Amino acid sequence: MTSDNRLPSSSTASITVPECLEKKQRGEKLVCLTAYDYAFARLADDSGVDLLLVGDSLGMVMGGRENTLTVTMREMVTALRWVRRGVHRALLVADMPYGSYHLGRRQTVANALRLIRAGAAAVKLEGGARRAPLLRALVEAEIPVVGHIGLTPQSLLPQGGYHVQGREHAAALQLQADARALAGAGAFALVLEGMPRELAGRITRQLAIPTIGIGAGPECDGQILVLHDLLNLSFAPQPKFVRRFADAAALVRGAMENYAAEVRRGGFPSDAESYHAPVPARAANS
Repeated sequence: MTSDNRLPSSSTASITVPECLEKKQRGEKLVCLTAYDYAFARLADDSGVDLLLVGDSLGMVMGGRENTLTVTMREMVTALRWVRRGVHRALLVADMPYGSYHLGRRQTVANALRLIRAGAAAVKLEGGARRAPLLRALVEAEIPVVGHIGLTPQSLLPQGGYHVQGREHAAALQLQADARALAGAGAFALVLEGMPRELAGRITRQLAIPTIGIGAGPECDGQILVLHDLLNLSFAPQPKFVRRFADAAALVRGAMENYAAEVRRGGFPSDAESYHAPVPARAANS
């Protein structure tokens, strides 16, 4: 047990940007998850997760919103600070929310610096080759960057919804070009979301940087899932690539139902769970 009562991690060394690149070279898979608060971040970190993403998906899983477009920088910074306190080992990455990098390089760098100062070790932004100049500006400012192509949730409106990308030949060629452009601009990793596994495999083999898949098949160098999806704590229909590794919803619901039943029958709190007034000295001697 460590001095702050944390569970022992599978590795005590912090994961760094160079370590992510080395893992690809060694053929080791990157294990990645999202996190939005201290408790889950601490559990994920203790479990040996390599990369934790404070994702703008917090708007949906934590706020019940329909999409990520209304998530603000203030919300991202707040969640990032919470998560940072629970992370000792994992590489902590923060999403740049919609609107935080759409008005040019100066705005992009300024907002990325806010996330770094709040505790991120790197930032992630969505989009293909058109984002390369922004990504290059971040790298020049010594901010590590993860790219994100394929199904990009912040492009919900122009993409017309959440649809698999790159199925047509021309679209697949464009995504491969996007991947090369972002890697060339200095991204140290690339999220591939919602694309055919064959295409993701080709991109993975073409790049020297690691790819992180979500709905992109097993050939990627790592995988990421939204934490609440794998725990069955999301209340919306899930895409086919989500595997529920535990039913936390049933566990939590059962605990709450048991609590309610005990309160209603008078079984909680018990005498042992109650404080008692000190016995007066006279009464104690009588």
